[in-house]
Amino acid sequence: MTNDAQHTPAAREATPIDAIAEAWVDTELDLFPEYRVYLGRPGRDGEYADYSPAGAEQALSETKKVLAAITAATPVDSIDEVTKLDLARELQLEIDKHDAGFQERDLNVIASPPQDLRQIFDLVPTETETDWANIAKRMHNLPGAIDGYIETLRAGVSHGNVPAVRQVREVLEQVKKYASRDGFFHEFAGSAENIPDSLAKELESGANASAAAYAGLAEFFSDELHGKATEKDAVGREIYSLASRYFLGATVDLDETYEWGIEELARMTSEQESIANEIKAGASVEEAIAFLDGDASRKLHGTDALQKWMQETSDRAVEELSRTHFDIPDEVKRLECMIAPTQEGGIYYTGPTDDFSRAGRMWWSVPEGVTEFDTWRELTTVYHEGVPGHHLQIGQATYNKAQLNTWRRNAGTSGHAEGWALYAERLMEQLGYLDDPADRLGMLDGQRMRAARVVLDIGVHLEKQLPDGSGPWTGEYAFGFMGRNVNMSPEFVRFEVNRYLGWPGQAPSYKIGQRIWEQLRDDAAARAGADFDIKDFHKRALDIGGVGLDTLRTALAN
Repeated sequence: MTNDAQHTPAAREATPIDAIAEAWVDTELDLFPEYRVYLGRPGRDGEYADYSPAGAEQALSETKKVLAAITAATPVDSIDEVTKLDLARELQLEIDKHDAGFQERDLNVIASPPQDLRQIFDLVPTETETDWANIAKRMHNLPGAIDGYIETLRAGVSHGNVPAVRQVREVLEQVKKYASRDGFFHEFAGSAENIPDSLAKELESGANASAAAYAGLAEFFSDELHGKATEKDAVGREIYSLASRYFLGATVDLDETYEWGIEELARMTSEQESIANEIKAGASVEEAIAFLDGDASRKLHGTDALQKWMQETSDRAVEELSRTHFDIPDEVKRLECMIAPTQEGGIYYTGPTDDFSRAGRMWWSVPEGVTEFDTWRELTTVYHEGVPGHHLQIGQATYNKAQLNTWRRNAGTSGHAEGWALYAERLMEQLGYLDDPADRLGMLDGQRMRAARVVLDIGVHLEKQLPDGSGPWTGEYAFGFMGRNVNMSPEFVRFEVNRYLGWPGQAPSYKIGQRIWEQLRDDAAARAGADFDIKDFHKRALDIGGVGLDTLRTALAN
């Protein structure tokens, strides 16, 4: 194994384009102080962005200034060329999204301000008295952020630019929980230990303020927005095309991609059926799953057992892959597996701070009432979120600070990140980590789900004809379609489909991103011929950082 000292990137002198990118990061940190928590940067502790229309206009003005600067700048090397190409792409897209009014209808069940404003508390430091004082400050500042968000949604109502009523109803139930006297804020404030009574009172007061702010948001949803929201789940081609470009960092033919998704779904289904026969001769996929669900040796009971299994599985993969298939720096080897403090469903990853003082983390938000977990279903998820998936990808970019400016280390798109993670799942199969047919069936269950999401997401939002030609897609049809293509709890299916209906373009970015990653690998192999080295390809690709997939294609071709 090559040691870390031997593969530490050589230092590179900063360029004028690096300076523009670094200045943009500083501007973003001023506009959105919450980003400081994600990056582990001190300052502006406890503050929130301005979520009002005035805040959006200020962000637009700053975006236009930086776009003009990066457009006029001259690259001095290939790293500069990638930075200029991708930063200009991202900035222009932010302008296009603003002009299309994305901020005025920003409401969904997983990644909109109602969740973001609360989730920042999952990452804030809690070790010292000062940390808890900053938390109290953040709790007292949260009502202002929510007021600004309500003002923006009201502007959308006045412009006829509103979210779907389904999203309003679903998020209303979430914010009611946040507003509860025994909800997140009071529980979090009460978890502080060894602090002065005065600070404990400040935390209690802050928890009351935050809970009251969410109660006000719930009232706005039920009394105002619900009656104005659209019954239609579909967002239409214009908005969807922008959303697809945003999540992929690439422009794809949506109609061709829909047809490819139908074909890919059929292929995944056929592959699952073949493996089901390996698990139990003559069994259907459903019968093989029932057989595995009855295997007590493949079950975990309770979230403590789930967390322990996640950590042990992740640690083993990191240790083995770092010896055999990847050169993983010591800083990146540390990955913390966590049970999220919410019960909303979803599994996600948060990257390390820039100095690795906070490790990368894999989070599992276990839905209420779910207490049993099947390892054969979830093994590939650990590889997807950890190594060689998101953690290797994002950790490597963070580690590569001698070559990449701060923006390059922290930028990226869902298509790049999630596409790589699905690519990593297949890679683990090729490396022998899914030799057990049950584990391969679990991986294919996930891959089939991602293919189904391509069909569902494009189908619903573009109101395309159903695969059987029986009529146009609707949101209601989507629930049954998804239920037939995944083997997961009804609670999970419900959450997932609501997520797709409210967050257009994001869910397909996984499978479409995987498709593009595989195309990039195949293109590189064709160019290199007999000299192609897949390990070298992976290193070159990850060293570029989390750029849009069109930018990645250009960079690898050069």
